[in-house]
Amino acid sequence: MPRGPQPAGFPEVGATNLSVVLRYMRAHMPCSRSDIAVATGLNKSTVSSLVADLIERRLLREIGFTEHRIGRPPTMLVLDGSPYAAIGLEVNDNLTAVAVDLAGEQILSWRRSFRGLESTPSQAATAIAALGRRAVNRLVKQGRHVLGLTIGVPGLVDPTGAVRLAANLGWRDIDLRDRLTRALGAPDYPVIVDNDANLAVIAESRYGEFAGTQNLVYLTGEVGIGAGIISGGRLIRGANGFPGEVGHLQVDPDGPVCGCGRSGCLESVASISALVAKALPDSANDGAVTDLAPEVAEVARRARAQDPTALKALTETGRALGHGVSILANLLDPEVVVLGGYFVPLARWLLPAAEAELHSRSVSAADARRIVASTLGHGAAATGAAATVLDHVDAGNLPNA
Repeated sequence: MPRGPQPAGFPEVGATNLSVVLRYMRAHMPCSRSDIAVATGLNKSTVSSLVADLIERRLLREIGFTEHRIGRPPTMLVLDGSPYAAIGLEVNDNLTAVAVDLAGEQILSWRRSFRGLESTPSQAATAIAALGRRAVNRLVKQGRHVLGLTIGVPGLVDPTGAVRLAANLGWRDIDLRDRLTRALGAPDYPVIVDNDANLAVIAESRYGEFAGTQNLVYLTGEVGIGAGIISGGRLIRGANGFPGEVGHLQVDPDGPVCGCGRSGCLESVASISALVAKALPDSANDGAVTDLAPEVAEVARRARAQDPTALKALTETGRALGHGVSILANLLDPEVVVLGGYFVPLARWLLPAAEAELHSRSVSAADARRIVASTLGHGAAATGAAATVLDHVDAGNLPNA
């Protein structure tokens, strides 16, 4: 029985079956035309025609013959990434840009300062668009065709690309996709805006240490705390595109006021900003923090030096994270929960307390679940954003020959 992506019937055979071949290639390359035919159920002549079309579009290329097969060796195929680029941007206390080619190989990685935490939405959109234009111009000069641009934002993003609420950025009801599209000059490639945690969990599920895990949660550790959720191998988006707002679960009714206006949210007690305030009480005299990296580095330095204030703050934050994760675990039963962003350099101190709290609060099989630190770095959401552009192509939105 054929396995893998299945072919469509007439009249949508053309575009759909081109995408069937692309998706199969992405998962199994290098492979031959015969491999594709056997896996998809398409006949060999159809596969040959589809492959010829994809080679003409410079989406596939031949790499020569394989060895260790009986009879005449077949010509092997791989995705041809060189003519194309997919761009992902991540908006937090810094701006991160990542570009990949069609095969998913990274060809650009930038991290730039960003004053969006103290800018108006219009000023922030201008800065985001400027970085997007720079990335596009760099890739075009390399002779690449840009396939799309996706932007990850820490907040509630509806299906139209409007940011309904990004509490830590001070945004409410901002049509970011429209603003960026206009700022970029109405480009011929798609511009998409999505939640940063959704994009980060996509990256983690494809490229992270636990790639392929069917039930996976990713917690952002940037300005706020959001959750991207893979359940049964699929990204959970909810009815309105607003799932994963774990940062606004109330874990301490008597806790501090959160940016959303309520008290005791997980974000108000376990975010990186809250941790820095507790671990570095003297930092309150420095004014508003717009780049958390130096403060996080200082927390880690003090923890290595066994500073009791820093260690206490890390333990308390770890417990609060474990409390929040336990709620997710009892609802979703994930196999693994990945901590990202600024949680990563602090993971050695956060994880013991977080895991202990998770196990004490989980109702079943707590020892089967794991909390781990991401291996993807600060570019996880940007990498996931670029990956969604490739998904758009794999779904049949192909560049012209």
